[in-house]
Amino acid sequence: MNKVLILVNITGLIIGISYGLHGPILPVFAKNVIGATYSELGFIGLANFIPYMFIPLFVGILLDRFNNGYLLALGTAINSTSIYLLSIAQLVPEIMGFRIMTGVAHAFFWPPCESIISNESSEKNRVKNISWFTMFFVIGFMVGPLLGTVFLEGLDITYRILFQITAFILAATLISSILVSRKSVRNHHEHFSFSSIKEMKRFPEVIILLLFCTSSFGIILTIYPAFLNDNGMTDTDILLLFFVFGISRVVSLALAGKFARKTSQTLIAAVFAVSAGLAISVVADSIATFAIALVLMGFGFSIFFPLTLEIILSKTKKGISGKIIGAYETVFGMGWAIGPTIGGPLTQSLGDNTPYIVFCIIGIGVALLAITYRKKLEPQRTLY
Repeated sequence: MNKVLILVNITGLIIGISYGLHGPILPVFAKNVIGATYSELGFIGLANFIPYMFIPLFVGILLDRFNNGYLLALGTAINSTSIYLLSIAQLVPEIMGFRIMTGVAHAFFWPPCESIISNESSEKNRVKNISWFTMFFVIGFMVGPLLGTVFLEGLDITYRILFQITAFILAATLISSILVSRKSVRNHHEHFSFSSIKEMKRFPEVIILLLFCTSSFGIILTIYPAFLNDNGMTDTDILLLFFVFGISRVVSLALAGKFARKTSQTLIAAVFAVSAGLAISVVADSIATFAIALVLMGFGFSIFFPLTLEIILSKTKKGISGKIIGAYETVFGMGWAIGPTIGGPLTQSLGDNTPYIVFCIIGIGVALLAITYRKKLEPQRTLY
């Protein structure tokens, strides 16, 4: 692994720690300290993810014109600031405003990292390198909740101080981002274009799969912690459950190269796993059963990312790889926005279990669709 990939992986690890440190506890903070309802939790999630419906498309255009390391450093600075500001939030609209900043920042973090990895990889090791980067991020996301447990329980700090600590940890990635910028060069000089939107239209099956998985993932990130809290899970229980969630994701990503040998079958299994995890969540009544649900969803949410990206990149001209990555991430943003937007009001009006039942049923339908069109869920070249 070359130095650029090592630096990108270190960046992903630190950002993952910061996300894991504050992400699972933010909905609990908003509900118990600020007094947010489930509908408002959904709006907070929407505020976080809605920039990701648009910004990655523009970032994707920039990726083929500017040093990707500089874009990554910009995202890091915005992200650190937005999380620090959470420590002074007093109202739901303030939290929403700060989460909009986080969504913009994430668009300047993830696509540049993917682009750097793609440019530094051959077609043969691209899936492995993207999986390793995602795995480092998820390892951080897994370690973060454990650190949160130490801070909240061991040191007895407040949620607000936890957000400040998170911001300072995240700021450390500026160092690795700047180092990446010294080694990252522009490989293309494309004119500004939205051709990537047309390119994405070639993959309707992948888009449907992504929208289901990211919508469900959005609910798990924004509403599920509060759902756990209402079902008797303490702050420590929630952080431990997300640690288990992280373990499942890390193991899945570590095996992504082997799973890629049977891409379509793996993606079908991933959708079924997410649906099963949602179904178990409806009937779960202990930390053990919630852990089983999160293990299943951890596999599903993690494995679909490198495999679907490889399907698209393998069928796309390298000259517009930055733009297609931006368009791909825009689909992510759409799903992440859809999940909280639907999940919050469903919970508020029809009960805690409703969004998980609804998305479980949708998932079964998506899995059946994937089985029908499984030949289109394979990369263009078989490299394994």
